[in-house]
Amino acid sequence: MATVLIVDDSPTELHLFQKMLDKNGFATLVADNGEDGLKQAHSARPDCILMDVVMPGMNGFQATRKLTKDPVTAKIPVIMVTTKDQESDKIWGMRQGAVEYIVKPVTEAELVAKINSVMAG
Repeated sequence: MATVLIVDDSPTELHLFQKMLDKNGFATLVADNGEDGLKQAHSARPDCILMDVVMPGMNGFQATRKLTKDPVTAKIPVIMVTTKDQESDKIWGMRQGAVEYIVKPVTEAELVAKINSVMAG
């Protein structure tokens, strides 16, 4: 069973993503900020990370950059998740090390497909 770390400051989004992933056979871990997300990624080494962009303190771009520069977490694929469908955010996220980008609201089918895709390749 693949493990997905969900990093999002919204309790509603955390619950929604966790419910979708649990339903589709993924184990889930959650963190409500970038700092805790980094700690969990380092200790648990999930198979994939869903990273919200806008969070207080360390934002998703900063957290992703740190993950990709750390040899322990560098190979974990990060999917940026945001409410903004802006090409500049997508490009910036990819420059920080994200491998994929999803815009909220996310459908269950899209979420599962993106996760399966990044873990396959």
